[in-house]
Amino acid sequence: MKDDLDETTFPDERLELIFTCCHPALALDAQVALTLRTLGGLSTEEIARAFLVPEPTMAQRLVRAKQKIRSAGIPFRVPADHLLPDRLAAVLAVVYLVFNEGYGGRDDLAVEAIRLGQALAQLMPDEPEVHGLVALMVLVEARRDARLRNGDLVLLRDQDRELWDGAELQRGRVALDRALALQGRGPYVVQAAIAALHAEDPIDWTQIAALYGELYRLTRSPVVELNRAVAVAEAEGPLAGLAIVDRLELDNYHYLHAARAELSRRLDRREEARVAYTRALELAHADHERRFLERKLATL
Repeated sequence: MKDDLDETTFPDERLELIFTCCHPALALDAQVALTLRTLGGLSTEEIARAFLVPEPTMAQRLVRAKQKIRSAGIPFRVPADHLLPDRLAAVLAVVYLVFNEGYGGRDDLAVEAIRLGQALAQLMPDEPEVHGLVALMVLVEARRDARLRNGDLVLLRDQDRELWDGAELQRGRVALDRALALQGRGPYVVQAAIAALHAEDPIDWTQIAALYGELYRLTRSPVVELNRAVAVAEAEGPLAGLAIVDRLELDNYHYLHAARAELSRRLDRREEARVAYTRALELAHADHERRFLERKLATL
């Protein structure tokens, strides 16, 4: 993203693109995938990885979505106010996935996602999930400078809190307070509350585990349940966390194997940890994550 782009027109143009791709005539997963491709410039492989599906499957979804837009004559514009809520779920999902891709290494996408979220908050000021998403992204982004050290991944518990952006953390908390004042109880508000708790010292892992339980009730996502397992391990011990991990069917998700490896290591199950770290390394793509896993494997 270029700094000299107009900050008013830039988000509006992107919002028009997002709302076009998130037309209700398209399936939700196609809406999200198509917008990631056109807005974020992500490759089909990257999008497939975000959705945990094979690349050919995602390629077919993208082709069908483009054909649907052409055949249905879907207009390029932000819809009328009364139609906005019907498209909100897909739009928020798109913005959050763009942010996640940016947080994984492309700073420009993370900044773009936050600007889009803020533009949505202006467009829909009474929607708590919009403010929840803004809060979530800003709270996570505030910790960016501490996440890597000399290009290597640093876990939350080992991060230098002096590197966290205090002003951004406060801005995120203000957005979360706005979402809660609007009686927000949706997935993005819950995730923002979890992110806010991660910034506290000491971290209340019991409360975080409870919030992940609520988030799982809302989303039924196995990835959320994996995050709950990590929080439970911090609150109750690695054996309790591992019991949750072993129930999950996420064999192609490297974070599951990394979590299993770490919990097995804490239980001194060194061979199980070695197998899990090796599997995580096979699946990981980002260089800093691969180096982190290689170091962990070497310590065994």
